[in-house]
Amino acid sequence: MVLDPGSDAYTLLAEERVDHRFKGLPPDADGLTVGELAAQRRNLFTGGFTTPVLALSAERLEHNLKLMETYTARHGLVFAPHGKTSMAPQLFRRQIEHGAWGITLAVPHQVRVARAFGVRRVFLANELVDPAALRWISGELDADPGFRFVCYVDSVRGVELMDAALAGSARPVDVVVELAGGEGARTGVRTEAECAAVADAVAGARGLRLAGVAGYEGEVPDADPERVRAWLRRLVALAADFDKAGRFAGVEEIVVSAGGSAWFDAVADVFAEIPELSLPVLKMLRSGAYVSHDDGHYRELTPFNRVPEEGALEPAFRLWTQVVSRPSAGQAFANAGKRDAAYDLDLPFAQVVRRDGAERPADGISVASLSDQHAWLRTAPEADLEVGDWLGLGLSHPCTSFDKWVLIPVAEADGTVVDYIRTFF
Repeated sequence: MVLDPGSDAYTLLAEERVDHRFKGLPPDADGLTVGELAAQRRNLFTGGFTTPVLALSAERLEHNLKLMETYTARHGLVFAPHGKTSMAPQLFRRQIEHGAWGITLAVPHQVRVARAFGVRRVFLANELVDPAALRWISGELDADPGFRFVCYVDSVRGVELMDAALAGSARPVDVVVELAGGEGARTGVRTEAECAAVADAVAGARGLRLAGVAGYEGEVPDADPERVRAWLRRLVALAADFDKAGRFAGVEEIVVSAGGSAWFDAVADVFAEIPELSLPVLKMLRSGAYVSHDDGHYRELTPFNRVPEEGALEPAFRLWTQVVSRPSAGQAFANAGKRDAAYDLDLPFAQVVRRDGAERPADGISVASLSDQHAWLRTAPEADLEVGDWLGLGLSHPCTSFDKWVLIPVAEADGTVVDYIRTFF
C-alpha cells in the first residue's frame, strides 16, 4: 500500500469548520463543517460564494489524472508526481489512486504533511542536510517498515552531514546521486568523476545506502530536444556505470529518475533505452504541474504539443473575480490581484464574462497588470463589461496558484461545487 489505510487525517479535513480563514466561501456557511458544506452541493455562482474565488474544474481535474496514469503506464514509467505543486493531500490520494508509485516532495515540511496523510512512498528531490529533519525521517523509517524514502545527494560534504545526523538509525536512508543539468544549473553534481566521489562517500556512510541516480532535465542550459536527450543519456550511462562497479549493493531495485512537466516525452524515450542492469530498474517520472495544468506557461511547454496522438492536458483552474470599477472606455478594475492569482510567469488571461447567469467570451478584455488586490483590465472598443460582472480568469503556473488558496472549491461544469481541496503550504 502507498497510503496508510489507518490514517484518519482525511476525515478530520471534512470535519474542519468553515470560517473567515477560507476566502471566497459563502459567509452564511460559517460554522458548517467542510463535509457539510460539500454535501449541500452549492452552486459557485448562485450559492453565496464571494469574489475573488478560485475554483478547480472537477471534469478537467479527473481528465488530467487519467491522462497521466495512462501515459506513464503506456511508457513503462513509475510515476511519483511532484507534490509541491499543490501541497494538497486530497490530490496526493487521487494521484496515488490513479497509479502513482508515491509522491515527490522538496523540503522536510512537505514530507511531514505527506506522512500525516498516510503517504508511504516519498521521493525528496533535494539533498537533505538538516539534522532535526534527518532524525525525524530516521524515526519514521524505524517506526514504519512500510515507509519508503529516497532523497538526493550531490556532495561529499552533504553525505558527511547526513551520516552524522543519522548515527544510531536502524534503517539506512536510500539516496540517489543527483547529476546536474549542466554547468550553471541549479543543483547536482557537475561531472561523472565527482558523481563517483559522492557515491564512494555514500559507500563509506553507515546511515546511507545508494539506490540510484536522478536529476532534473528542465535545468539543461538552452534546453531543446537534442540537448535534453543527450543529458538524459548521460544519466542512464551513469546508472549503468555505477551498476557495473557494484555500487548498488543491498538494494532490490535501481532508481533512475527525472522528469519535470516540459520534457517528459524525452524522459519516456530515453528511459525506454535503459539497458538490462543487474537489478530491476525503477524508471521514475516526477512531473507535477499536470494535475491542474494551466492556461499559459505549461499550455505552451507541455510535451503533448509534440505528441498530440498521446492526448492533451486541460487547464483546470479558473479564478473568478468581479468588476468593481469602470472608470473609462479603455479601462476597468476587478477585485483580484497578486494575493489571489499567479503572476510569476504570465499575467492571468481574461476568458469569460458572466452577467445575469449568462456566460460569454471575454472579447476585447485583457489583464494589463496586477496590484495587491486589483486586476488592471485593458478593454478594447468591442468589450462588453460592466461593474458587477464576474470575470473568469485563466492562470499561468500551477505552483503559484495553489499556494494562495487554503481551501479550493471543486466545481462541475454547471457550477455545482462537489468538493473542497485543502492545501498545506
